[in-house]
Formats: sequence, structure tokens, C-alpha cells
Amino acid sequence: MERIELPPPGPSDLPLSLLEVGCSGRFELITHRLPSHQPLHPLTTLPHGLPPYSVDLQREVEKRFLSDPAWLPIHDTDAAFQKFLKVTKRERNLDSILQCSPTPLHSGLSVVRDPTTGMLLDFTEVPLENTGLSAKNSLSLQRAPGPPSESLRGSNTNYPFQPAGMEELTLEQIKKKSDLEEDIDFDNDLLTVPPGLKTGMDFSAKDAKTSTKGEVNLMSLLSTFDDIIDVAPDGEEKKGQAAAASAETPKLPRTNSLEDLGIKEGPVQSSPAPGASAGKKEGASSEKEKEKEKDAKKWAIPVDIHTPCQDFYKRIPDPAFKWSFELDEFQKQAVLRLEAHESVFVAAHTSAGKTVVAEYAIALSQKHMTRTIYTSPIKALSNQKFRDFKNTFGDVGLLTGDVQLNPEASCLIMTTEILRSMLYNGSEVIRDLEWVIFDEVHYINDAERGVVWEEVLIMLPEHVSIILLSATVPNALEFSEWIGRIKKRHIYVISTLKRPVPLEHHLYTGNSTKTQKELFLLIDAAGNFLTKGYYAAIDAKKERTSKHAQSFGTKNTSQNTTPNQDKAVWLTLLNFLSQRQQTPVVAFTFSRTRCDDNARSLGTLDLTSATEKSEVHSFFQRSLSRLRGADRQLPQILLMRELLKRGIGVHHSGILPILKEVIEMLFSRGLVKVLFATETFAMGVNMPARTVVFDSIRKHDGTGFRNLLPGEYIQMAGRAGRRGLDATGTVIILCKTGVHEMSDLHVMMQGKPTVLQSQFRLTYTMILNLLRVEALRVTDMMRRSFSESHRDTQAQETRISQLKKTISTLPPMDTEGQMCDLLPYYHTLTELRITSQALQEAVMESVTGLKALSVGRVVIVNSSQHHNALGVILQVSNDAVNRTFTTLIICEKGNEEPKGESDQSSARSQVYTAALFIPEGPCSHTVQKLKPHEISGITTKSLKVMPERIIDNYHKRQQPRFKMDPPGQAISQATQELLRLAESNPAGMATLDPVNDLHLKGVEVVEGVMRQRVLQDCLKDFKCIHSPTFSEQFVRVQDRMRVQEELDRLLFLVSDQSLALLPEYHQRIKVLEALNYIDASGAVQLKGRVACQISSHELLLTELLFENTLSPLAPEESAALLACFVFTQKTQVEPHINNTLMEGIERVLSVAQRIGDLQVQCGIPQTTEDFVSQLKFGLTEVVYCWARGMPFAEIAQLTDVQEGTVVRCIQRLDEVLKEVRQAARIVGDSVLGSKMEKASLAIRRDIVFTASLYTH
Repeated sequence: MERIELPPPGPSDLPLSLLEVGCSGRFELITHRLPSHQPLHPLTTLPHGLPPYSVDLQREVEKRFLSDPAWLPIHDTDAAFQKFLKVTKRERNLDSILQCSPTPLHSGLSVVRDPTTGMLLDFTEVPLENTGLSAKNSLSLQRAPGPPSESLRGSNTNYPFQPAGMEELTLEQIKKKSDLEEDIDFDNDLLTVPPGLKTGMDFSAKDAKTSTKGEVNLMSLLSTFDDIIDVAPDGEEKKGQAAAASAETPKLPRTNSLEDLGIKEGPVQSSPAPGASAGKKEGASSEKEKEKEKDAKKWAIPVDIHTPCQDFYKRIPDPAFKWSFELDEFQKQAVLRLEAHESVFVAAHTSAGKTVVAEYAIALSQKHMTRTIYTSPIKALSNQKFRDFKNTFGDVGLLTGDVQLNPEASCLIMTTEILRSMLYNGSEVIRDLEWVIFDEVHYINDAERGVVWEEVLIMLPEHVSIILLSATVPNALEFSEWIGRIKKRHIYVISTLKRPVPLEHHLYTGNSTKTQKELFLLIDAAGNFLTKGYYAAIDAKKERTSKHAQSFGTKNTSQNTTPNQDKAVWLTLLNFLSQRQQTPVVAFTFSRTRCDDNARSLGTLDLTSATEKSEVHSFFQRSLSRLRGADRQLPQILLMRELLKRGIGVHHSGILPILKEVIEMLFSRGLVKVLFATETFAMGVNMPARTVVFDSIRKHDGTGFRNLLPGEYIQMAGRAGRRGLDATGTVIILCKTGVHEMSDLHVMMQGKPTVLQSQFRLTYTMILNLLRVEALRVTDMMRRSFSESHRDTQAQETRISQLKKTISTLPPMDTEGQMCDLLPYYHTLTELRITSQALQEAVMESVTGLKALSVGRVVIVNSSQHHNALGVILQVSNDAVNRTFTTLIICEKGNEEPKGESDQSSARSQVYTAALFIPEGPCSHTVQKLKPHEISGITTKSLKVMPERIIDNYHKRQQPRFKMDPPGQAISQATQELLRLAESNPAGMATLDPVNDLHLKGVEVVEGVMRQRVLQDCLKDFKCIHSPTFSEQFVRVQDRMRVQEELDRLLFLVSDQSLALLPEYHQRIKVLEALNYIDASGAVQLKGRVACQISSHELLLTELLFENTLSPLAPEESAALLACFVFTQKTQVEPHINNTLMEGIERVLSVAQRIGDLQVQCGIPQTTEDFVSQLKFGLTEVVYCWARGMPFAEIAQLTDVQEGTVVRCIQRLDEVLKEVRQAARIVGDSVLGSKMEKASLAIRRDIVFTASLYTH
């Protein structure tokens, strides 16, 4: 083959060249012009293609930093531009402004090679799928990855990935056809009659019997296929049978229904194969079984952990992670499920070893080269887990509000809120995600933050498996069933009540050296409640109080104790425990000030040896070495150093975060012997002690004082007992003022822990995040929430289809001629019944109504047995809840006994009439206990009766011996009197009017009486009641309407209209529309996009941003003003602030007032006062001074808020500043953005932003 010399490319030539990419056989088209000094790429370098080429580094730096206009400063351009021109001679290139990204190619080139030699034979064009997908228009995992800068946190303009379980269409969507589909009938004649034409062409065989329309004979087609399928090379008989069958098929009767064909197939075929019919039966039965299985499908599968797993090591010969100890049964079962890539819910007591499950998942993901996200409810817990997992696995990252460490690691630890924002913002991390581990799932009960867990669980994509770790909860199965149903996957529930270290619960009544041994066992290690110990404690306490009374006289014992009494109790107890080597001790106290006071009062107590003191001292100094000199001299730090040297620690939210970490680390080393802590210490922080002491069993929960719930008590008591060190854990309850009630103790110690409950609520951020993505709807999110988990849509859908079939089989209604108003008559009658029932209920509940229903009153009875029958009241029961009226009622002979109600007779109510019942034959009577709803009217008449005689006589005649006796005189007289009344008023008796006679003046009652009269008059005007077939037709209408009403009810239940939160959703949408966050069609506007960036107080912050409230303020003033969004406590100290800030506060309050009023107008139940009172300005002065550089020791003097709380608020304020800065960039207000950055830098300093000890 001749070598063709190509001329060099001229100016008019297109700069096209082909590049083979690697050895995959794919080609890339290079369209950009190559520089003159660089040669053309070779067409190919087989077999491996070209390596990725990189641009010259110097040229890249020049282009990026010197000639790119994007790097020019925005402000003061003239001076900067002059300097810039001196540095570089930049050519003006106007075309670069007009540049737009090229459209993605819809096809690529693939090479065809000889399979043996590998020679290039040809090119083929291969269509590329999903080329137009991007993070801005698709939920698919097939979309192209976004820019690297957005890979971790995503962007608020990205779509999230498709949440699992949201793919299926609703029934309405499936039924809804497009305009084009409406015209084409896919069921009938499509193969013979083209769309748009009235007649068509007949393509069927000529000898086949055809209908007038010329349809294809389906059976003849099927039979020809049968011939082909059934023919076997060696089966001559089969051929004969098939031929006979095909010969006979044209004689089949024609029908449009395949079902009919199936029915008629049997008799026509002369000799059907017995095997075939059996096969069909089997097929049908197996289909039914499948349907049954489908109905009974349970998503949550409980795992039996009591049978030992013998073949564990055979099933997992090469585990992803090995431990130095033998796994418990529940851990083995969980590991087996993880190996099968199943989702699990593990519920076990504290320190039972749930972390093993998390560790195995992380190890598996590292083995699979995927990623795991570990979420925890508390930032402190995230930091601790980071340290633990970092030591174990190495490749671990941490993401919290203010810290981002190693974000490209295979295991990421973060708070649940950050995972939620990553899911909404379509973070690229989600693509590689294999596991999400939710620790402390029982935190879903938290009223404020529980909704975040539900959002995350709903938003997770299909490829992500879920691991839920929780304390023991009673409804783990129900919760897992909900998750399984919304994610369409099985959840294996592994629950264990076994404690690795059993607990012993004691009562302690000692308060001095004499009584220091007064420790009484209440629950032993086996879990038995010992009443003997309880009464011994009571006796010990009683003896002391009586002695005290003898010496000093009686004194009112109050619930509260004096500080001196507290001190005596604690000194006595701690001396006693240290003698018995029962330390370390965690003392749970439900008040931060009590924690501090108790620790300070133990000035004489010293629990550490000299070596331990020096260890504490050196660790303390080392940990605080990175603090500034002034910060090391803070009063709290000096006090804590003294306490820690003596082995005493304090742990609550008011302690500085770095001090808390020092105390936790010293406690885990066993150098803190007594730790006074609040409830948060028990939340997930894995720091077991030898003994747990409860200062009290009552706590304040934000609204009032109450006893500890069983779940709270178990969570805290579970800190007692260190695995491998203690045989049993000791739990002690102090009885300072007196011994607690036995019932309270029993409920608290042995009651069921709190069930997991949905705290799902709608937030504006959630609504806006879902509205900006067309494919996701807020109602879908609501339907999948745990609060709606009772909706069994599948069963309801099945029932709906049954009811629809039932309606189609019912006989048609006659609504012609005289019967044309039958349906309106039925509806009017139904309304009258409902009105009358409501009125009767109001009468029965009123005092005057019950007075009227006294002995001797004649009433009208309507029940399943009696219709408009007269009765007289003989006795009224005293039970106010289930009140009954013993009544003598007239009836037909033979109808004395109540019959067993059949469904139809009870459901079919009689045609409406006011006419009283008059027996056709001889009049009989019965005595029955009536419920209030069976008395439909109280007449104006009363009779003189002897109730005891009547009742006794009636009961006597019920006995077989006296069955034939004639009724007594009292009964006969009463019956005759009732019959006379009925005969003299056949059209109906006058009844007591609820308004005029019984003096019920309620608006509903008055309106009800008026409506009743109008409806009764209306009924006379209907024509249908004069028709001879009226009764028969009315029964038909009733039957049909009964089914229709049930159908309507079920259709309502499966629709969005039945969602509990739907009204609130519409109210919130109104608010968003009124504030221009969305337009009338629900499209998110600029304001809405800004609000998506903000996690709390989104409306208020966005309004402040758009009203320029923050623009005139200095950076430190902005920070001070925004502090009201993160501070939630009340303070006694009034802040001293300047006029600018005062004006800012007034503007914030006026905007809050406006939003609050708008919410009330739109129907949201929160009052304006409640909405405005969320903002607390107590830390405004503190933050202002801190941002201006005042030392921490001085700002601590400005407020009564504890140091730890101040630090936490400033840390959270930094997150708010970041959000506002991001929002300002979206709006295009770069001045405000840079101001927020300055404010953030001003507060990020010294002790407030010292790095955690766990992360270093």
C-alpha cells in the first residue's frame, strides 16, 4: 500500500484529529486547533493508545493567574488593572466572553477488530445513553459528576439522587393518559382498524370465522404457535394431536374477552392433554399462593439470636475484620447479614457491643473499596468515634459544622444534619456509599431534631444499605417494618436484652458515719424486685426521723434538701464506696448548678494517690498547652484543676468543651474517681463506671418536673459495670428526704422503655428543597414518614379493587320517570338520620335530657329489633360512661327475644317514616336494656308504672318453669297503655323539643333542630315515594351506596387528602407564596433558593438579607445581631449595647412579628408571640465584645450564662455566618459576603475555637 503524504493543514482546514483512547477501542474527536510548534497527534499507537497528555505547567500558570479575567478583582478595577497591565501584556480576546460549553455528543466511535489478530477492521458509531443528564436536571446515578469543588457537600442547585422506594407511580398516574393516547384504543381492533379510520383490513386466515369488523382470530394465531412449540423431533403422536387441535380451532366461538376464551376452551377441545390441565391447575394455585405471600409480605424480619450459630467461621472463612475476643451471638448474626449486604436494626443495652457491627461495616466497605457514613446525634460523640475509628482503621474522616478532616476518607463520621444537606444537595459521596450507620437511633424521639432522621432515611438512594444501632426499644419491629416498606427492602431486626455485666439496684439512706452502711438491695442481678429491701430502707429512714422528732420536735419534711444535708450525704456515700473499692462513680444530677455545688462542697475529700495526682497534673498541663496564657487562668479551669487532682470531675453543657474532653479522657483512664454529670453524659459516650448514683429520680423536662422515664433510667443506669472488669454493676438511688414510692421505683426500673415515635414535622427548608426538584413531591415525603406508617396502602388497594368488582355486579338502579329523584331522596334521608342522631346525642349528654329520661317516661325505640316502637322506662343505670335504660317495649307476638343480627338486616335501615309501630296480630312485650342511641325520641307522655314488679315478673317468666304463666297485672296495664297511645297517634307522637322543652341553647343544637324540620318537610315533596316499586328500588340504592361509601372512604385513605399534615402543608405553601419564595405554580424563586441554604430560622434570615438589615452594620455588629438565632436560654443580666445594635434588634423583631402575623393569617397554629419569643438577645453584648477582641475571661463577667454555653453558641454562630455568606453570594451581594467572612474570622479565635483533643 502506497504511503500518502498529506499537505500541512492550511488556514481554511478544520482542526480535526482522531485519538484512540487506551486499548478499549473508543475514539475521541479532538476539535481544538493545536499550536503551530506542536505536531499533530498520531492517529494511534497500538496496542495501548496515547497516555493522557498534560499542558505545559508554565503556560497553565500564566493562563490561569495572569490572563484569565475571572482572577481580576471586582472593586477598584482601575488601579488594579493598571498594575495588572504592567505585569503582563494581555491581549484582548472578545471571543472568550461568547464561549459556551459544547453540546454533549450523542454518539461515539468504537473500533471493530479481528478477534484473533487484533487488526483494526472498521469503525462503528455507538449511540451514547444519558448524555444530557447532569446534576441540574436528573436524579439518576448515570448523570455526569459535578465539579470537584461540589463533590463533598453538593450544591443547592443540584438535584438529589433518586430516593429508594419513590420510583413507583401512583394508580392515578398510571390511569392518566396523555392526549395522544386517548384517541388510540390499544385493546380493540388496533391490528385491523388503523387509528382515525372507521373500517379496516382483515388479515386473518380465510377459513377462519371472522366477525364483521374483521378482527384477527387470536386463537388461530395461538394454535399455530402451539404447533411450533409442541413439535418434538421424535414425537409423532404429539404432531397428530397438535394438527387435530389446529384443525378444530377455527370452530371456536368468537369473543372479545380472553377470560371467556379460557372458559370455553375446555368443552371444545376433544381430547385435552391431562398433563396440560394439571399443569394449569398447579400454575393457578401457585399464582394464588404467590399472591397470598405478597399480601403477607413483611419487611422487618426478626432474627433468632438464641440458637447458636455453629457454622459462622465456615460461612465467613475470610472475615473483613478480626477481633481479639469471641463475638456474642447477636454480633455474629449481624455480621452474617452484613456479609449478605442486608440492612439491620440492632437494639441492645449500652456497652453490649453494638459498635462491633459498625466496625465490621466499615471494614467491609474498605475491602469493597466503597464508603461508609457513620452518623451520630451529638458532635462530642462524633469526635470520640473519630478518634476510636482512626486508631482502628486509619482511613477515617470527620465532618461537623466547624471541622472538616480528611473528607476523601472511606469512612466519614458526621452529624445527621450534615448527611441530610448532602442528600438534598446531591453530593458525589453518595455514589460510592455502601453503608450508612445511624448510631443512637432512639434519638428520633427528640422533638426538635427527630425529623432529621426520618428525612435522611426517606432520602437515601437504593444502593445504600442501612445499619441502625439503638438502645432497647419495644417497637423495633414496627420501626423496621416502616423503613423496609419505604425502602422496599428487608430489614433484619436483631434485639437482645442480655447485659454483659448485670446490674444491682440499691437504695441508700445513710447521711453520717453511723449510718454510712445503710445500702439496701432493691433489684438483684437476676432482675428480681425485692420488697424486703424496700421496707428495710423505709424502716431505717423512719427510725431516724422519729429520733430526730424526739430531740428537736416535729418538722415539715420538704422535698428539697439544704446544701449542708447534701454535703453530708455525698461525703458519707463516697467514703463508703471508696472503702469498698466501688469507684469510679458517675453521679447523675439533673441540674448544672447542683453538679457544681456538689463538687465544690467536697473540699475535704481526696480520692487520688500521689502518683495519680502527678499524672493528672501533667495530662492537664499538656492538654491545655495550646491555650493562650490568659485563657489558662480562667476561673473554671483553675477550679477544675484543683477538683481533678483530688479525683473529682464535673461534666455538663456549661463546662468548656476542651475541659469536658480532658475530664472524659481522665475518666476513661480511671483517674477521675467521682464524676458529677448531667443526663447528656449517658448519651452514647462510651465511658462505663463501676457505680452509678442517682442524686434524684425527678427531672425538669422544659415544661415541668416529672419522674425519670424507664428508657432514661435504663440508659443512665447502663453506665454501671465495666465489661471484663466488674462482675456486676452497682446502681444507687439516694433517698435524701424520704424513700421514693414503691410504684414509682417499680415503673422506672422495670417498666418498658419509651417507644420510638415519629417527630416528623414540616419545615420550610424541607418544602423548598423538595419543590425545587420536580420529580420529588412533598406529599411523597409526608406519606413515607413514620407518623403515616399505619397506612397499609397495599391492603387498601386490594380492597378497593374488590369493591369495584362488587359494584359492577350489583343490579342497576331504576332512575327513570317517577324514580328520577330516588338518589336525592336517599341523600336527604341520610342527612336527616345524621342530624337526628347528633341531636339525640346532644340530648342524652345534657342534664335536662337525662332528667326527662326518668322512670315512667314513654320513649320511641329504634334498634335492629324494633322500629318506631313505644316503650316505657323502668330503670336507669348509674354508670355515667355506659348508661343503660331498662325499658318495657311493645312488639309483635314471637318477636320478644332479640335475634342474632345478620349483616344485611343490621346494615339495611328502614325507609324513613314517623308512623309508630302497631302490632298486626296480638300485642306482646319485652323488657330490654337500651343504649342511649337506641332511644330515638322522648315523648311528652309519662305513665305511672311499678318498675320492680314489672322487672321481677318478666324475669320470673323467662325461667322455663313459669314460661306459660300469664303476665302480671302491672305489665298488662303498662302494655295496654302503650298500645292505646300508639293506636291513638298512628302518625307519630309529639316529642320533647331540644330547644323549647329541654332548654338546650347551643348553636349546634338550634341549627340542628331547624335543619331537621326543613329536611322532614323536604321528604314529603319527593315523587319516588309514590312509586309502587319504591321499597324494592330503595333497598337496591342502599346496597349500592353502602359499597360506594366504603369505596369512597378507602379511596380517600389512599389519597394525599388523608395525610395528617396536608392542611399544614397548604398553610405553609400559602406563607411561602405570600413572601415570594415560590410562585403560584410552586416554582422556587430566588428568595426560596437562598432559604434552602439556611438550616434554621430560614424565613427570618432570608427576609433580613433581602431587606438589607445587615448591610449597614459593621462585621462585629452583624455577628452580635445574628447571635439571637443560636442562643436559646433565658438570662437575668440585661445586655448593654449601642444604638446601632438596638435599631438592628428592633428591625429583627419587626420582621419576626410580620412573619408571625402572616403565619397566623395562613392558619398555622403557632402564635406570633411564640414565634417572636424564640429569639433571645441575651448574648448580643458578649458576642459583640468577643468579635472586637476582648479576652474570654472578661466576656465571661458580662453574663450569667456558663462558659461552656457561651462557647457552644459562638461555635454555632460561626455556622450561621457561613450560611449567610453563602446566601449573600447567591443574591450577588459580595459586600455582605465579605463582611460575614470578616465577622467569622473575628470570632474564630482562642479558647472558643480550640481544636478538639480527640482529633489531634
